[in-house]
Amino acid sequence: MSQPREIVAGATYMITRRVLRRHLLLRPDAAITQFLVYTLAVSARRYGLQVHAFCAMSTHLHLIVTDVNGVLPGFLQFFHRTVALGTKVLRKWEGSVWDHEKTSVVRLLTRAAVVEKIAYVLANPVAAGLVWHAREWPGAKVDVSEIGRGVLHAARPSAYLNPANPQWPAEVTLPLALPPTIGEDGAEGFRRAVAAELDRHEAQAHAEVRRQGIRCLGAERAGKVSPYERATSFETLRDRNPTFAVGREQGDAWRVAAAAVRAFRASYRVALKRWCEGVRSAVFPTGTWWMRTFHGASVSDVVLTV
Repeated sequence: MSQPREIVAGATYMITRRVLRRHLLLRPDAAITQFLVYTLAVSARRYGLQVHAFCAMSTHLHLIVTDVNGVLPGFLQFFHRTVALGTKVLRKWEGSVWDHEKTSVVRLLTRAAVVEKIAYVLANPVAAGLVWHAREWPGAKVDVSEIGRGVLHAARPSAYLNPANPQWPAEVTLPLALPPTIGEDGAEGFRRAVAAELDRHEAQAHAEVRRQGIRCLGAERAGKVSPYERATSFETLRDRNPTFAVGREQGDAWRVAAAAVRAFRASYRVALKRWCEGVRSAVFPTGTWWMRTFHGASVSDVVLTV
């Protein structure tokens, strides 16, 4: 049984979902890019999420979002299901699209963590040796300059989505929001911090490419590879799937955050044990989503402290 996850309104997350067996099904061509941008914009508007950054690689998706209303699981189910079904149509693909491992959801607890993870997401194509700079990636993505002032815009794709269904409008737009905590230096200062961190990631990637003596694939070739091939680069399997991130040099923030996660899980287990014993008055801790949504369980309005 997986560990319970605390779902808190207003929390910011990095979300990662991987394609089955690293197939290149999300190859960055025009059709899949339009479908991803449209689906993300519709899904975010439907569930009230703020999108800060994203990057669609051929084998996986990265998102940085803020869950304003505390409905992240509903958003993920709707968004990932729609992407999977549309991808099956576009690629004429039979079987699963997504890897069987659960979605990685990392809560970003500090400004430093948000800056670092946005830069990490945007630098993904460079780290993979596909392009020399993040801005050159031809797939669905956000540029640093767009954070807090850009807009996602896409017309409804012709594949899969029923134009007679009102949940799929002919066009959709979604502003790219600034994260809730941007720091005292404001929007421009936040974007400068992300740009500096992105430069650091790109420099590291360039050094690694030179060390290995490999050639950058390039945007044009990346958009023409067969979507049915699989990535062959080394990737660690069954690596850690963290619950939260605090960023570098954040003092005791990691210890405090880890203690809070342990306290939530312990309280949840106590309530679940009572529920399974038939005690329907059991009160689950703040942030409980599944039991409240699907079983009507009572949830405390007191935030746990450690």
